[in-house]
Amino acid sequence: MATPPTRAPGASLSRLTRPLYAYAVFEEFILLYPLYAILFDETGLTVAQISSLFVIWSLTSVVASVPAGAWADVVPRRYLLAAAPLFAAAAFSLWLLLPGYWAFALGFVLWGLGGALSSGAFEALVYTELGHRDAVDRYARVMGVTRALGVAAVGAATLLAIPVMAHGGYAAIGAASVAACLLCAAAALALPEHRGATADGDPGDGPAGYLATLREGLSEARASRSVRGAIVLVVVVTAFWDMLEEFVPLLAGEAGVPTATIPFVVLVVWVFITLGGLLAGPASRLPVRVLAVLLALAAFAIGAGALLGGLLGWVLIGAGFGVCQTTGVVADARLQDRITGPSRATVTSLAGLGTDAFTGASYLLYAAVFALTGHALAFALFATPYLAVALVLGRHRGRSVPTAGPENTDRHPAEPSVPEPAGHLPDQGGTR
Repeated sequence: MATPPTRAPGASLSRLTRPLYAYAVFEEFILLYPLYAILFDETGLTVAQISSLFVIWSLTSVVASVPAGAWADVVPRRYLLAAAPLFAAAAFSLWLLLPGYWAFALGFVLWGLGGALSSGAFEALVYTELGHRDAVDRYARVMGVTRALGVAAVGAATLLAIPVMAHGGYAAIGAASVAACLLCAAAALALPEHRGATADGDPGDGPAGYLATLREGLSEARASRSVRGAIVLVVVVTAFWDMLEEFVPLLAGEAGVPTATIPFVVLVVWVFITLGGLLAGPASRLPVRVLAVLLALAAFAIGAGALLGGLLGWVLIGAGFGVCQTTGVVADARLQDRITGPSRATVTSLAGLGTDAFTGASYLLYAAVFALTGHALAFALFATPYLAVALVLGRHRGRSVPTAGPENTDRHPAEPSVPEPAGHLPDQGGTR
């Protein structure tokens, strides 16, 4: 049983946010990001093969995310966050040393394992540390800034990738990417962590303690309608645009954009995604129906942008993705508010599992649709599910629903208890 961590209401947030923001920057400052799909294409892979690599990536995360999430409820989370980018570094090294389908596939397995280590652990650490400072009401803002910095780092890496690729080729791109992963691991080790006794990884608990933690997290997700609804909302808001983002370089190539300038297209899109993260804090206070309208507009923007192409098209796609980013952070904040037990990372990892599973299935379906329609129409078709999500959200009456209820009154003392901010999204599994 975990012992409650000591509260420090007056503690400065900078002790958390400085290394947290550094982690977000270095995790995404990967010069290979805007070019790895091109690397696959230049190696001779077909769109179907590239899609299958993304499926392998997603399947790895699906298999490993929940076990890794439970692990993050037993051992110090910052250690797992430090290990995660090292797996990515190994993947990038493998791709550039031995380019080929099977090396790419193994690299995605490594990358997926690294992502699983941080799945649940990252959000749980941030929320628990904010609870330690009596500042969980700032979760959406902190996570929004974190996501925005990550996307900004991708944009900066994209700009830098152009001259680095021109002068050093893929070797220089790979070396810079691996260096960023190492700095990311160092930032993770600087994160604070105030948790109960289980955070120290008591070896006496052994496998029995791990299995008890896993069962407790799964039990909370199964028993709490509020938590289930929040998990579903995170999955459906995140999955489609997360998948489409991977195909932006190929969409640009189909539209006639030269390979050397494709990173500029990616950069335009990521500028808007960055703004979406920065606006997550204010958006968490918006009425649910306003968010529903924005999400519907995002669906139209993504579809129209893909069909139009050109600068206007990339701007529309970026604006749509930005709204999806905002809504995803708000949905994640709502999930964290709903978790009541000590297995926070385990429950959060279920949302990661659902997102990865949904995204993996979408990759396969996208490949089939692409074969019939091309990238532009496939993009437009895969934006339409957000209209359905917006319709469901728009049917909600009022601004919020209460956090406390008969199903979640037994809050574990090691986790903070807060009322839900007024603008949070509605329960998808509960009654209105």
